[in-house]
Amino acid sequence: MTNSQNIMLEAIKCAEEASSIGEVPVGAIIYNPKTSQIISKSFNKTNKNMDPTAHAEINVIRDACKKLERSRLIDCDLYVTLEPCIMCAAAISQARIRRLYFGADDLKYGSINGNINYFQKENTNHLPEIYDNICSDSCNRLLINFFKERR
Repeated sequence: MTNSQNIMLEAIKCAEEASSIGEVPVGAIIYNPKTSQIISKSFNKTNKNMDPTAHAEINVIRDACKKLERSRLIDCDLYVTLEPCIMCAAAISQARIRRLYFGADDLKYGSINGNINYFQKENTNHLPEIYDNICSDSCNRLLINFFKERR
């Protein structure tokens, strides 16, 4: 198993925690590859916080910036179990995330492989390196099972 898969497994654990409290199971990790440290972990908290912007990516970026006492995460990587939406893609760009790794595609709301490719726009400030389909089977299964239970 690769290092990126191991880190994604940690993001999957965060997604499982989200699911256990009734949130859409999306988990995220900010990782510093230079120090081999996980800086922050989080998951979707939109219902818990009554905040539509409380996506896993936003939560983990905010927490990492506070912990590191800076607004740029240029030496950090983001691992997220679901393809980021456009709001989260903009936050990733603004935070200057070095690399983005994600698991499941979101063909409806996703900003990379989905309807809008945010990072292909010429006016995007910062383009992270992007790696998709990391542990995608596990990430997809979490989402499918979550929504199957609710329908």
